[in-house]
Amino acid sequence: MFSYSHSNFIVHQLPALKDNYIYLVEAKSSDLLIAIDPADASCVKQACNHLGKPLTHIFNTHHHWDHTDGNHALKQHFGCVIIGASHDAARIPDIDILTGEHEPPQLPGLIARVMDVRGHTRGHIALLLDDALFCGDTLFGAGCGRLFEGTPAEMWHSLNKIAMLDDRTRIYCAHEYTLANLEFALAVDPDNPALRRRKEQDQIKRTHSQPTIPSMLAEEKATNPFLRPLDEQFTASYAAARNIAAEAMTVFADLRLHKDHW
Repeated sequence: MFSYSHSNFIVHQLPALKDNYIYLVEAKSSDLLIAIDPADASCVKQACNHLGKPLTHIFNTHHHWDHTDGNHALKQHFGCVIIGASHDAARIPDIDILTGEHEPPQLPGLIARVMDVRGHTRGHIALLLDDALFCGDTLFGAGCGRLFEGTPAEMWHSLNKIAMLDDRTRIYCAHEYTLANLEFALAVDPDNPALRRRKEQDQIKRTHSQPTIPSMLAEEKATNPFLRPLDEQFTASYAAARNIAAEAMTVFADLRLHKDHW
């Protein structure tokens, strides 16, 4: 378990399954303890025992099994309440509280903002707590989620929402995909010195069994190929190399398709 302190809460990062991250958000001023995308109930129970606190809430970013598989067992064990997207409630196991951009959940001791970030799935949401963004499979370290249900335009709109947050926002995504994503990033953005530095630093972290996540939003904007179309120079260069229109969304869509077959 890795832990990160924020102003009003502590984030505990639990590696799970092959490459998942489950997060426990522990409020500093209340008994609130939230599991975000609990893929596995057993490691969450162990972490709660270690902290000496019962789980009070679950927040699901989307319906995929590797984000919701622990819902039922944890609800039975702790009696916690489960929060998920109101527009995708039918696919969230054991859901209790419906939420969305205009109906954020009430979390004692915390101020929560919910963001509609559809693209990976049609019901994908993210949770913003102060300077911490729990974004599921929308944005990864140096990557973004596949478009299983959404369109390139929807995902690009979602990534733009994230990019508008404070650059100091810490990105807590749900998978450790960073090194593989960086290989693709270097293939499409080879002259980016920030990208080369990130690859070296993240390789050292993984060599020492340390997570590359959370990353900072500023770092993602500088090195993540799916946010790089925000930079006009990158967009123009990539578009010329691929013989496509030099428009940010067009470049994003081509990058996503390129990555799918890379």
